[in-house]
Amino acid sequence: MKRMRYGPLGWIAVLALVVGACATGSTTTTTAGTTTTAAPTTTEGETTTTEPVSTEPIRIGILTDLTVFTPWAVNVRDGMNLAAQEINDAGGVDGRMIELFEQDSAHNAEAGVEGYERLVEDDVVAIGGIISSTVGEAVSGLAEEHQIPTFMVKSGTQLALTGDSRFMFRTCLPAAPMDAGPVLQYAQDQELTKVGVMVADYPWGHAFRSAMENTFADSGIDIHIETAPVPPDTDFTPFVRALADFGAEMVVATGHPPGNSVILGLAADLIGDVPVTGAWTPPDLAVGAQVDVAIGRYSDFSCADYFSDSYQDLATRYLAFSDNSFMSDDAVAGFGIVTMVAEAVGEVGDDPVAISEYLHANSFDLPGYAHTMSWTEWGELAEAQPIFTLINEGPAPEGLNEAGDWWFDLLVQSEPLEPYVPGS
Repeated sequence: MKRMRYGPLGWIAVLALVVGACATGSTTTTTAGTTTTAAPTTTEGETTTTEPVSTEPIRIGILTDLTVFTPWAVNVRDGMNLAAQEINDAGGVDGRMIELFEQDSAHNAEAGVEGYERLVEDDVVAIGGIISSTVGEAVSGLAEEHQIPTFMVKSGTQLALTGDSRFMFRTCLPAAPMDAGPVLQYAQDQELTKVGVMVADYPWGHAFRSAMENTFADSGIDIHIETAPVPPDTDFTPFVRALADFGAEMVVATGHPPGNSVILGLAADLIGDVPVTGAWTPPDLAVGAQVDVAIGRYSDFSCADYFSDSYQDLATRYLAFSDNSFMSDDAVAGFGIVTMVAEAVGEVGDDPVAISEYLHANSFDLPGYAHTMSWTEWGELAEAQPIFTLINEGPAPEGLNEAGDWWFDLLVQSEPLEPYVPGS
């Protein structure tokens, strides 16, 4: 597996086309779906013809949830747009500009399918930005049918990938069964005996519930799980009170991304000074106006390494570009999706099948990431090593957090997670 490493603009290099020919004719070679015709040498009085270099834009689709998971989706969208702008400002890919086409999946299977089909009609070479597990599961068959590389960011249901998947790729959140292990490790390190769990009533929540039940089964730690609806019309009070009555020493809200901020505040009021684990949530959203509640209490996972130089350089550019006040790992993933697709097009052309093959054949060290990006044969993260952080008092590094003075303590970076095998 060939490893690709990047400087700030290393992935934008313009490729030189070297043409060799003989005096009597032309040759055509096909590599990974890209055909290059070499021009013949001429004698006096003859004319030559060459295949024109494409100047058509490279079309990439954004399919993300701007309705329910809006903060996640806006980060993804802005990360993708920043990458496109920087690549275009540097001359594009062999002079070709990147164009992004956007559809709102609305945390709804039907809307996700409709949006996906519209992007196919827009003749995109790849589709990225999927947040909702409901949507990831709904469109996974379309990715295989249309043979378009499709990138999930926070769509963690294991049902989005099968053993036959070749065009679906995870980029940030691993499959749900891979996420419960780090939670158990943390609970054991803290010598806890009772853990309360909140999950959402949709595919990610159900998948995480099963993962927690299986992972904690023989741990000696008692768990109590509450399943709550998805906002905006959700009163979390009775669910958190049930965890309080259980005597929870920690609240795991990893299975309920939309409810993280509310659950954090209610846990402080109804249970007391117990840790609350988040759901790969944009930290500025989870902390919100309740900094005093979050300090020393709220912990979460991330595929971005907030402590790395590459993240800090990228986040500085992102905050100058976006109206967001913090660059979450969703934005880092969005930036990475466009970066990888642009490189693939530069290497193999804009045939989606060739792009997918290129992605599977290579690994990528992307700006801001906590781990190398590579995949199993079926599109699961092959080298995922999420970091686990605790919100603590700042100050934040200059220019990296316009949402407040708080910053992170690094609790642990996971050992490489064993990729989930569909059907296991």
